Amino acid sequence: MTESQSKLSEEREGLLKFIWNKRKPIMLVTLLAAVASTIVSFLITPLFLSTAIVFPAATSSVSFSEQRNAKSAAMDFGEEEQAEQLIQILQSARIKDKVIHQFNLMKHYDIDAQGTNKNFKLNEAYNNHISFSRTRFGSIRIDVLDENPKLAAKIANKIVNLIDTVKNEMIAERTFPAFEVNKRKMQQMEMDRNEILRKLDSLASIGVIALDVRSNLFQAYVDSRNPKDREDLKRKIDINMRYGSMYDGLEYMRNEKIVKLEDFKVSYEQAESDANTKFNHKFIVENAVEADKKEKPKRSIIVMVSTLAGFFSSLFILLLWEKYKELKAS
Repeated sequence: MTESQSKLSEEREGLLKFIWNKRKPIMLVTLLAAVASTIVSFLITPLFLSTAIVFPAATSSVSFSEQRNAKSAAMDFGEEEQAEQLIQILQSARIKDKVIHQFNLMKHYDIDAQGTNKNFKLNEAYNNHISFSRTRFGSIRIDVLDENPKLAAKIANKIVNLIDTVKNEMIAERTFPAFEVNKRKMQQMEMDRNEILRKLDSLASIGVIALDVRSNLFQAYVDSRNPKDREDLKRKIDINMRYGSMYDGLEYMRNEKIVKLEDFKVSYEQAESDANTKFNHKFIVENAVEADKKEKPKRSIIVMVSTLAGFFSSLFILLLWEKYKELKAS
């Protein structure tokens, strides 16, 4: 046996001998810690856990484009980016405030509504009882702890339902103004088209005709042998000579407006869909159910940890005391 091994063996034997000599105070402190932790563990209000699991959806819109990406189909599950976005929404004040208000959590958590730091206490209690996390499968886990198992399940399921409500509100804040702009643009384009059509009708009422038909007037005038018909044709030719270029320009503008209006309808319909459609932004894997067994406290763990802490604390204090007496004596 080497010198270091021998010294280690002596120290081990010395420690065991010290524990044996001081066994009574160590046992007393350990016993007191076990009894105290047992009493405290039974005084702690038991909490029940309800869990809901959801997957984020891959898309939040209906596309009217012909080049629609197959990966963004409404039936696809979201990936990491959508999961992170969903957690941010779940942790937002929008959902928190709605849950607190609906279930009156300030009163439920025994927080003084007139207290100076009521909001801090309320947020702390909320975060201690409600949590969100990603699973290794990419889904979102919603955990709610409460002393009332029925209430815990209700809160968890309410949060699941609020995902669509809150996200649709956020989308509407952005898409509805865009839709209003598209709507005004659409109305203006229709008004411009109708004004052109009105002017064309007005010119047509006095005898102005389209360019491809206008050339026939001259041939009809040449071929006509009836003085009255020639006079009528002469009048029409004069009118078309005077207003024909205006008619042609209006006709060209009308065709341009119709083409632009048809092209713009795709953008308008997309904006209208984004602003007015309420989407489902998640797949519910598992709804929360009422727990029939408490989640906290784990009394056996509390008692075991407290007992071990009492044992080692008493041993450490006694070792320090013995060392102090040795130093004082020397």
